[in-house]
Amino acid sequence: MTTMIAELYDALVSAGAPEDKARKAAETVAAYENRFASIDVKLTKIDGDINLLKWMLGLLLAGVASLVIKAFVA
Repeated sequence: MTTMIAELYDALVSAGAPEDKARKAAETVAAYENRFASIDVKLTKIDGDINLLKWMLGLLLAGVASLVIKAFVA
């Protein structure tokens, strides 16, 4: 069963569109909305992965910097 946006369907029917075309348009818009929601979830995961990589790079650079400073000071 395909999902549809009831508010859009009601608006199209009240505007005078045939029921079958209104239903198809509401289902199409709902499909796009679901697609964008899944893309948003994927982007959130990618954002979390990028933040983790930033922290890892920062710790690595701090470790290398401490070793370089220790080599020149000691």
